[in-house]
Amino acid sequence: MKNTILAFLLIASFPVFSQKDCEYSANVKDSLGVYKLTKEYLVSEKNFAGKSEYIFCSLVSNDGFPALNVQLIQKSKEFLSANCFDKSSKLYLQLQNGKIVTLLHVNKESCGSLIRNDEGFDNRVTMGTFMFVKGAIEELKSSPVNLMRIKFLTSTDDFIVKKEITSEMNQKVYFPETYFMDYLKCID
Repeated sequence: MKNTILAFLLIASFPVFSQKDCEYSANVKDSLGVYKLTKEYLVSEKNFAGKSEYIFCSLVSNDGFPALNVQLIQKSKEFLSANCFDKSSKLYLQLQNGKIVTLLHVNKESCGSLIRNDEGFDNRVTMGTFMFVKGAIEELKSSPVNLMRIKFLTSTDDFIVKKEITSEMNQKVYFPETYFMDYLKCID
């Protein structure tokens, strides 16, 4: 009997220990409304042949309107082509349960900024904001993500979403596969 009670307590307390804390870059509630922005989270990292590419996401809620901010950072000594977001850009997320969730880009064109550093690297930072369509949040809360496809103005790129990433950039461990499951609660 004692073993059964102990096992029940361990199982019942597991979700409490596995939940992720919400970390915000901004969390403002004033007379104008409520604005929440989670800290940026690494969901993809590629380092190959002198070229690096990182994708960071953050969730935002502006007076209850949820969106996803995506920041694409590219670094190379070679030419970096621009990946532009426009009104026809979309972000597709393939879930482990087989469903595909589509997010729509806000109607704002962005081709990013190109910055050359002292070491001779070109760095391109491109940012876009995507809106959740009806039912998308519920789907994303229920299943891990396997693949992310971004439709840019002139190309479409696929990014494998890994279960775990130890970033070469900052040596932090990230769990991008369950990013939405862990953090969508932060903008509810």
